[in-house]
Parts: sequence; C-alpha cells; structure tokens
Amino acid sequence: MQQGQRRKYLIEYLLKEQNARAEIPDDGYSQKRLLRGLLNVREPGEADGEFLRVQDEYLGKELRLKGITDIAELSPVAPGIYFWQGDITTLKCDGIVNAANSQMLGCFCPNHGCIDNAIHTFAGVQLRRECAEIMKAQGHAEPTGGAKITRAYNLPCKYVLHTVGPIVYGKLTEKHGRLLESCYRSCLALADKNGLESLAFCCISTGEFHFPNERAAEIAVQTVREYKRETESNIKVIFNVFKEQDYEIYARLLGANR
Repeated sequence: MQQGQRRKYLIEYLLKEQNARAEIPDDGYSQKRLLRGLLNVREPGEADGEFLRVQDEYLGKELRLKGITDIAELSPVAPGIYFWQGDITTLKCDGIVNAANSQMLGCFCPNHGCIDNAIHTFAGVQLRRECAEIMKAQGHAEPTGGAKITRAYNLPCKYVLHTVGPIVYGKLTEKHGRLLESCYRSCLALADKNGLESLAFCCISTGEFHFPNERAAEIAVQTVREYKRETESNIKVIFNVFKEQDYEIYARLLGANR
C-alpha cells in the first residue's frame, strides 16, 4: 500500500467511525490536513487492528520523510545540556516533554498549531487512549506543575512526559513562576525515576498559555541547572525551541552559537 492509499484508508475509516461525511480532496496536502483534523477530534477509545497497522505504517513513513534527529548527533553546550532548534516530534531521545492541558487528552482543535496537537497527531491514536486511562484512574484533572509519563508510540523517542504549565492572564506573578519551575522539576524527577537518560523540554507555557518567553526561558535554564546540581542527576537535557524568538533567548542564556 502506497502512502496516498494509506491516507485515504485512514480518512475513510475515521469518517465512518465518526458518522461524518466529507469529500476527500485530490491533493496530498489537503488530504493530510483532513486526516490530521479527523485524528484531532477523535475521542479516546479502541481502534481495530487493521486501522492501527495502517496508521503506524503511515506515520512511520511520514517521520522518515521529515527526517529524524538523534541526540547522539548533537553536541552539548555545557556538561549534560543540549540546545536544538527543530520539530520535537522528530527528535530521537529517551523522552520529550509535552505542554498539555489539565484534561491530559491532547488538543481536540483540528489542525491547531500547538505542540500538544502535534505530539498526539504523530504519536497516533494510542497515545490519547493511554492518557484517558491514566486520567480515569486518577479521577480528577491534572494539577498545574505536575507530570505524567506515557509511551511515545510512533514518535522516535521512547516516552512522552506530559506537564500542565501555568496560564498567565494579565500580570505575571511569583506563583506563575513557582508553578512553571514545578513543571520542570516534576518532569526531571519523573524521568529519573523511570530511568530515562535524556529528556527534551519544549518551551512550556509560552504561546497559548501566555507566559512571557524571556522569563519562561530563564526559569527553565535555572531550574534544570539547579536540579542537576542538587540531585547529581546525569540526565541529558535538551532545550528544544521551534520559533526564532525562542532560539535567540535560549542561545543567549546558554551561551550557544549557531
């Protein structure tokens, strides 16, 4: 089965499953957007084995087309500290951090540009189901500053660590800062507890959660350095950025050059 055939199969399956109707576009770009949107709105639950097989083959091929960056290819900017600009869903390391919301089920907004949406899209439907099982067992929303760990499924990393960052409305407060620090510490402690040797952080709480980028980066770098010093952890930490604005901020804080 070719990639276009896989895509059409997945779209038709999801349309039928969701009792929806839509004309499947002829061009690949529009088909990809339709498929992603259908995956985004799908409720957590079972999918049959054939769907999962085709989905996994499709996502695996898409990943290979985008290209994978292995942490082994990166050079540290300081002992145990790495800095990388790119798509976190293509990064091969032990774990990546997802900036989640308190429901921990991923972004349900079709084709939204947040990292939560991207991670759930390219991991596959299995990730939302595992998150739903965790949240059902927990029985309440995930508190800000905490973290949960899941498998990564079709991503090149092994695990995804989901953390809920503070949302900033109006003036930035000390409490916002403490909660953001807790996100980093919770993820690092959870990674160490589960034996991860490397962990990539996105820019938690910036963007949709409105935490000022500069201050968020300062907290991120300071907290990671303090955690590693206090615990003597050997975990390799990658500060991952996507936007040029964040690259410039982290490059300055870490003393990194292009």
